[in-house]
Amino acid sequence: MTGTTTKPTLTNLDRCDRCGAQAYVRVVLPGGSDLLFCRHHAKSHDSKLREMAVEYHDETDKLTV
Repeated sequence: MTGTTTKPTLTNLDRCDRCGAQAYVRVVLPGGSDLLFCRHHAKSHDSKLREMAVEYHDETDKLTV
């Protein structure tokens, strides 16, 4: 995994590609396409996503308990 994000900050309109919940993680793939995930799905696929990612932008720190 290399690089820093150049995409805008995720908003409440960005949705998880897996379930439709609000996205807090953006994964940019080598071809330039990106995937958006909620915290749950990003966490459950974390190791594989980080392995494939050119950029991994995590905003889960915005979540509060």
